[in-house]
Amino acid sequence: MSSAPAIDREGQMLLFPEIEVNVYWTSLTCSPWRVIELYRDHGTSEQFHSELKTDLDLERLPAGKFDTNDLVLHAGVFAYNLLRIRTVIQNIVYIAARVSRHARQTIFNFGRYSPWFQTVRRVYQAFA
Repeated sequence: MSSAPAIDREGQMLLFPEIEVNVYWTSLTCSPWRVIELYRDHGTSEQFHSELKTDLDLERLPAGKFDTNDLVLHAGVFAYNLLRIRTVIQNIVYIAARVSRHARQTIFNFGRYSPWFQTVRRVYQAFA
């Protein structure tokens, strides 16, 4: 163990080093690493839930009837997915590419670090 004192983010010298511990109590029977993955996925789910509520103004469902609220929520999820698909399609349409013709072939040259290249490649291969 080194004799140098530990220092926190604000520059405060500590007598003992900071120790961070994550503890999960669960009744799941899967491995501990799978529990951590599920917990992270839960956070992603919460993020999408928050976007759905704020972007589509579904903070409060309109009726006291379950069936009506179920219909409104399903319509909201459908609209949200359409907006996400529209964004992906728009990004693919606006992707920068140079068209080259050589030896009777038409070639699309994408930027070296194009973030959408792999997506376009998968779409092309699915329909080619």
